[in-house]
Amino acid sequence: MKTLRFLAALAALIVSASAAELKFESAFNGKNLNGWQNGENNEFWKAVDGVLVGENNAAKKGNMLYTEKTYQDAIIECEVRFSGEIDSGIMMRKDEKGKKDMQMQIGVSRSLKKDMTCAFYVGKYPEAGWAPKVSTLWKNNEWNKIRFQAKADTYTVWLNGEQVSNYVDAGYPKAAPIGLQIHPGLAMKVEYRNISVAEIK
Repeated sequence: MKTLRFLAALAALIVSASAAELKFESAFNGKNLNGWQNGENNEFWKAVDGVLVGENNAAKKGNMLYTEKTYQDAIIECEVRFSGEIDSGIMMRKDEKGKKDMQMQIGVSRSLKKDMTCAFYVGKYPEAGWAPKVSTLWKNNEWNKIRFQAKADTYTVWLNGEQVSNYVDAGYPKAAPIGLQIHPGLAMKVEYRNISVAEIK
């Protein structure tokens, strides 16, 4: 067990040490949805005082907001805030057919009926991709910093500076836009800010 903790800490240090070599670019200018697909006059997403606000409509219809640019190996960093029961997520990469996203969950799973923030969803929530430490690190109704990395077949998430999940899955090899989710079927509001992306060369 100590060996596993040491290896996880070492991996986090390696990522931190190489962070200076990464070139992060802002993916959200705080004023509008330039750089995002279907950003103009989007009824679900809007820029408000430097914050990207996602909220479903009266019919509780869901929506996906994708970047115009596609990414293969990359890191997305952002701050997230919400209150109450929501179901959102950050998408990176697609499966071999280019149809299904690799999703990092934010909020309550519709199927499991519990908060699965920072865990991975691939049509199900594989236990290897769960993030049990999140409950002790997440600050309710406050801004929380998330770092989500996709490198080769390994997906890693840090919450407020601490690694909380690490999942290996070779089934999502295709480059894809980064996506943000509003899940249908419930009234929800989620906020993102300081969104930046770095490609891993």
